[in-house]
Amino acid sequence: MSSYLVLARKYRPQNFSELVGQEVLVKTLTNAIKNNRLHHAYILHGIRGVGKTTTARIIAKTLNCLNDETRFNGEACGTCKNCVAISNSHHQDVFEIDAASRTGVGDVREIIDSVAYAPVEARYKIYIIDEFHMMSDSAFNALLKTLEEPPVNVKFIFATTEIREVPQTILSRCQRFNLRRLDESEIIDHLKNILLKEGFEAEEQALNLIAKSSEGSVRDALSILDQALANNNHQNFLPSLVIEKMLGLSDRFAIIELLENFLKGDVKMAHKNFANIFQNSSDVEQVGKDLLELIHKILSIKLINDYQIDAFSKSQFDKLKYIAENTDISDLIRIWQLISKSMSDISNSSSSKMYFEMLIIRICHLIAIPDLKQVLINIHQKKSSISSITNSENIEIDSQELHKPNDLKIADNSELIAQILKNFEGSRIV
Repeated sequence: MSSYLVLARKYRPQNFSELVGQEVLVKTLTNAIKNNRLHHAYILHGIRGVGKTTTARIIAKTLNCLNDETRFNGEACGTCKNCVAISNSHHQDVFEIDAASRTGVGDVREIIDSVAYAPVEARYKIYIIDEFHMMSDSAFNALLKTLEEPPVNVKFIFATTEIREVPQTILSRCQRFNLRRLDESEIIDHLKNILLKEGFEAEEQALNLIAKSSEGSVRDALSILDQALANNNHQNFLPSLVIEKMLGLSDRFAIIELLENFLKGDVKMAHKNFANIFQNSSDVEQVGKDLLELIHKILSIKLINDYQIDAFSKSQFDKLKYIAENTDISDLIRIWQLISKSMSDISNSSSSKMYFEMLIIRICHLIAIPDLKQVLINIHQKKSSISSITNSENIEIDSQELHKPNDLKIADNSELIAQILKNFEGSRIV
């Protein structure tokens, strides 16, 4: 019985035409191969799962492909002896090195010593060094001379997620390619193609959730899809509910209801909403992220004409539109600030649930405070002094800030209000 091959490995691109979302890199390298104007060292930078190691293998295969017809067109045939051996990481002239475990100068000396020997079977001897940024400073320095003037039949390909950790002396000797994150639409199209080949179908909302959770990483998206299919007992149709439960995503309507109670300043109902959400999904940090996303969507709907959002049902969109039409921008921005500033504390807290419950109280208290602008208008109309504002409203104002020479020349209500509001951000009041 053969072992199951995960989707991320089964559908790993084997040539440039299969590489998704990296058009600039593909065009540049294909043209260089066609015109035989190859650089001796390349460095590939990008987040996890966008295809750095896969691209390095494709370059190695294309350079050493035995099928001249495809190679001169900048493609690896994928079927010759060299292509098959490189795909399986078994070729004796293509070395894949993990810099995370081989970081020392001694490891680099082994590379330098082997560079002097000609390739045994292939056209080029190729060194693929993954997690390149984890090499030590002495190892980087030892590699400099060889990297600047390697033998003509030697190519270096480096892959890293942390380009800033690589010395400039190394970067200046390499051609650099930044592998970009994929858009959600690109990942969705890729998932649809794979599901079609595997004989499955999925709800559009399910694919949207997977693409969003992958954060631009194809490998992450395929890993989530693999897990979801198994969770769904490999049934032909994959519903979005499976993805939501598997990833611990909160029900959107529950999150919308929680936000509505924030805007009402209703601590009791907001606490009840959160308790229900927490019971079904204990990921408190995700609740915060979902709230931030909702506020972003609502503000976009409010401020941008014909703004369209994906991964939301019509009823959810209508609800967000209603909130946008009946809510002040300032209230939404205040809630955004409080939640976003608390996210790191939530993740580091010994009790994220308790922290979020206190955050609920803080948000509702803020929203329950009377509108500061209207309060100031009313007080000014009664010809009260600024000192009476601080006493009556329990608000602390820096007297030095408010009594600068220019501040004394306030001509009308609007100038007074603007000056007072300038000294009070929503988060300061709390």
